[in-house]
Amino acid sequence: MAITKEMREIEERTSLAANSMFELLLFRLGEAPDGKRRELFGINVFKVREILVMPEITAMVNSPPAVMGVANIRGQMITVIDLPKVVGCNPTKGLGILLVTEFARTTQAFAVEEVNEIVRLEWKHVLSAENSGGGLVTSIARLDGAAENTRLAQVLDVERILRDVMPPTEDDQPKELPGGKVKIKPGQVILAADDSAVARMMIEKGFKDMELPFVMTKTGKEAWERLQSMQAQAQAEGKTIYDKVAVVLTDLEMPEMDGFTLTRYIKEDAKLSHLPVIIHSSLTGTTNEAHVRSVGADAYIAKFDEAELAATIRGVLGAHHG
Repeated sequence: MAITKEMREIEERTSLAANSMFELLLFRLGEAPDGKRRELFGINVFKVREILVMPEITAMVNSPPAVMGVANIRGQMITVIDLPKVVGCNPTKGLGILLVTEFARTTQAFAVEEVNEIVRLEWKHVLSAENSGGGLVTSIARLDGAAENTRLAQVLDVERILRDVMPPTEDDQPKELPGGKVKIKPGQVILAADDSAVARMMIEKGFKDMELPFVMTKTGKEAWERLQSMQAQAQAEGKTIYDKVAVVLTDLEMPEMDGFTLTRYIKEDAKLSHLPVIIHSSLTGTTNEAHVRSVGADAYIAKFDEAELAATIRGVLGAHHG
């Protein structure tokens, strides 16, 4: 059987995930507002569909301030976002490069000053920026591992940027959920992990709309530690983890421990292996969806559709308890 490009990509990504690694595309946005430094920023390579020299941009009437307009890229009209303007940087070399990204089943492009390189990193060298004061940054990547005086790159919270630049309209708000109420056993919760504050807010709203009890964590590492603690508590009470947790919902890209590693830890632990794991990610596209299933997750859904989330939770619960 011929090996297709998509199959090669899945194999490569599975290999990276198996070693708790990923690839980060590094770029610059210009001078920081408080000085002359030109900081490095990063985005997961899997979100980037292509990198282009800046094409012709058509300005749109009444577009948000950070939207430059639209570009006709391979016959598709794609919204172009001025990323330096969003972040507050001053491009000294002009905006010469366009990053076309696929994110949560949408396609958009980010104008940047320049692209530098692609680096391969271990997730343990990506640290949470939750309490560092950078609201648009989810994490800080140490580019040279644990080395002293390592270069740093800021990993941007694309979910928040898109939501800030193009807020959802009333029509985007979830309506009454089809299929009725999602039911879990009394005493159970849904354990969720996501490093984006905006994503956590949307997930929490979804669970509250569904009237589902939940525990929210910010990284795969925090979720794993919470799971182990709940397992120990269950054992002390003469119960199992299945009396405490109905489903684990995890993002993929998270500092310290990513969703692939969290899923693998759960599925390889004899006491936890039957816990349903749903991957809830902005990494969309056929290749990514096939890839996440290859690491043992029970289901995959793209962020953020409340009705789809409810249907998927109902589906995995039915498969495990039906």
